[in-house]
Amino acid sequence: MNKVRTVSDTKQNFYTHHTRPINSIYRRVVEELMVEMHLLSVNVNFGYDPIYGLGVASSYERFMSSYKPEADRVSIFEALCRAVETDPQQYHQDAATLLGLAEKISLDQLLNWTSSLGSYDGAQPLYNALNAIASPERKFKYSRLFAIGLYALIEKISPATAQDHKKLNEVLQSLGEGLRLPIDKLQKDLELYQGNLEKMEQAKRVLQDALEADRKKRLKRALEKTQGAESSENAQGA
Repeated sequence: MNKVRTVSDTKQNFYTHHTRPINSIYRRVVEELMVEMHLLSVNVNFGYDPIYGLGVASSYERFMSSYKPEADRVSIFEALCRAVETDPQQYHQDAATLLGLAEKISLDQLLNWTSSLGSYDGAQPLYNALNAIASPERKFKYSRLFAIGLYALIEKISPATAQDHKKLNEVLQSLGEGLRLPIDKLQKDLELYQGNLEKMEQAKRVLQDALEADRKKRLKRALEKTQGAESSENAQGA
């Protein structure tokens, strides 16, 4: 009998792939995402699908877009995926495929996916994913990261709808009914996600302001030191 991986196993695996320290402002984001991915990966009802993959990639990109150095941002994502024994390239490829399709279709086509996407050129990956989720034979395991993937699709297709609370909830209601999703949970998860994005943006602005203030202080001290040295030289030469 195979031993089920624990959260500790996954964390240990993560730090074998990414060995550098994680900046404090981002550490909680990374660890929460790691735990969420772990719990899903060991759930017997969970199965990877492209929308979930988009959700993971989109969530990570939105929260970690300003992370420095850039190489570490790439390394951390790859370590997250490998820590739960998945391929990071699959997430990237599925995200790129779905977002590329989202640039070509309308919101009406997404809402009426059963009739509009089946024969649409290039829409097969999305159609297949939605069809499998809606299938009564499959015990689909809903997750917050799947919800984020669905939101990323909607946002790419219609940014105005994604930012309009009422319209977004109407779209989620329609999609949720067709896909047999827990609509209340879907809407609440995305409200929390949007709120957390705003908090992260605020935290990054505060950090940027602090860094800028520190830069100005160091510049001022360096200038004062230079001026002091020049005054001393002038006094000695007088």
